[in-house]
Amino acid sequence: MTGTATDATPAQAPAKGKSSKTAKARRAFWLKQLYAWHWISSGLCLVGMLLFAVTGITLNHAGRLEERARVEIREATLPRDLAAGLAALPATGRAPLPEPVRAWLAAELGVTVAGREAELTRDEVLLSLPRPGGDAFVSLGRRDGAVLHEVTARGWVSYLNDLHKGRNTGLAWSVFLDGFAAACLVFCLTGLVLLQFHSARRPATWPVVGLGLLAPLLIALVFIHA
Repeated sequence: MTGTATDATPAQAPAKGKSSKTAKARRAFWLKQLYAWHWISSGLCLVGMLLFAVTGITLNHAGRLEERARVEIREATLPRDLAAGLAALPATGRAPLPEPVRAWLAAELGVTVAGREAELTRDEVLLSLPRPGGDAFVSLGRRDGAVLHEVTARGWVSYLNDLHKGRNTGLAWSVFLDGFAAACLVFCLTGLVLLQFHSARRPATWPVVGLGLLAPLLIALVFIHA
């Protein structure tokens, strides 16, 4: 019986060695993949994360960082034929401006109103043009064709804060925010798995991660009240 056990031992050693090599190769493969996804996602969202970190601070102190609003007013008069076209619009409600009026506004005032609806009253056609970091509107008099274009700018801090919130930024920025958020998720999740891979050699890993979870949770529960 002793001789049989001794004969079996050399046969088992190569199998264990092969299994160990396979496990190491598999680990190395996944580490390589994780590092690749981690650095690619970090590159994609680096500038966005810096922007959102800075604007998180400026939003938190918005009252102290507000700039004096600058208001620009321009006046003009619609040609008679275009002013007459406003009479074809309903007396009240909402409706897009006629194409000739839109073209005139773009040519004379540099105002693009395609795809927007105006608020209609018996005396006025009002088109709101909100934008990041400010507001604007165009008012068209139905009786005399008087045009008033007012633009309010609140400065770069307000502009960047509105980008952070996605306020009046349009479809393209909304799509960018979705892509940016997806890149951040990949960056964070791959980072979490990489922490798991290296945590055996870094005992402080999970206490630090736990602190990152507990700190905002405790502040929300203890210091924030409905």
